[in-house]
Amino acid sequence: MARTIVDIHVIQTVPPSNLNRDDTGSPKTAVYGGCRRARVSSQAWKRAVRDAFADLLDPSELGVRTKRVVELVSEEIVRQDGTLAGRAQELAEAVLTAAGFKIVAARKKGAPNESEFLVFLSNRQVENLAILAVEAGRAGGKPVIDKAAARARADQSHSVDVALFGRMVANATDLNIDAACQVAHALSVHAVDNEYDYFTAVDDHKKNDDEEDAGAGMIGTVEFNSSTLYRYATVDVDRLRDNLGDDTATARAVEAFATAFVSSMPTGKQNTFANRTLPDAVLIVVRETQSINLVGAFEEAVEDSCDGGRTVAAIARLADHARELHDAYDEQPVAAWVFGVGGKRTAPLAELAQPTTFRPAVEALGATAAERLAGAR
Repeated sequence: MARTIVDIHVIQTVPPSNLNRDDTGSPKTAVYGGCRRARVSSQAWKRAVRDAFADLLDPSELGVRTKRVVELVSEEIVRQDGTLAGRAQELAEAVLTAAGFKIVAARKKGAPNESEFLVFLSNRQVENLAILAVEAGRAGGKPVIDKAAARARADQSHSVDVALFGRMVANATDLNIDAACQVAHALSVHAVDNEYDYFTAVDDHKKNDDEEDAGAGMIGTVEFNSSTLYRYATVDVDRLRDNLGDDTATARAVEAFATAFVSSMPTGKQNTFANRTLPDAVLIVVRETQSINLVGAFEEAVEDSCDGGRTVAAIARLADHARELHDAYDEQPVAAWVFGVGGKRTAPLAELAQPTTFRPAVEALGATAAERLAGAR
């Protein structure tokens, strides 16, 4: 059976910013091709995608990742049956324990017990576990909950974000979900050197006091860089269908992911730099062989002095590398679309893909995914 793989390639220029900090507050970097590059971790961009889902999908299609799962299920128990409010935490712990989640004392004194590790549950799974707990609560006495039933409810009705990004339950591995999506660390196509912004903050009240000195109330530095990034993500549509169990939901999830990945941005130091941009060029490719990251186009760093600027050079490099790779490995994409800023700038990619705009590309991608899923049945 032919596979359906979606690859999304993005060239995006970001002005002075600190999108994703390390433990010292510095912008994350990585050495690639022998030189230092700006880097934004996959975790940071996946979080941005999940945040963007709130505007693209119904809450019933999403999930919650938390250690405060006892509190979460307790609230749902009370919503379903307010008469069980006094036993809600007891019932929540019982159903979660039956499902295979280890519950431990909360670190904060007086807070409800919590799971040992972060738990990623769909909102429908929370609702279904609460239903089981309510049934046990109404029966009276010590809650008796069937373990098989509880485990089944924690392993069905997965949300879009759980299906895409997966779930690991260290002490109940049968509840693990293999991710249908992979996101690469974004890398600058050129070498970078981090810079420092020295800032001062004025004490307004002190400033108005004639007897005070004119010194600042606070001084400090913020580290930053600017870069043209290559971003890449891939979705295994067949794995996503296995996780969601529904063709229509899968096609909708593919569209939501493509929309969110292209348009989202991590929010690190956003108030300081106002660095939010949209991509300069986006190439979406549907394959039936395997995922193909095209970062090799930038193993040799783009030079500062390149004709037309880094963005133009990066788009041309991406197109050349993709074409050469396809020729060398007899790779024939199922479909491909390209859109971006300026027809002349994205022209090299138009030789590989159908030129269009953002929304039509996403809709065409969803239709292609739906058609191939239907044909696989």
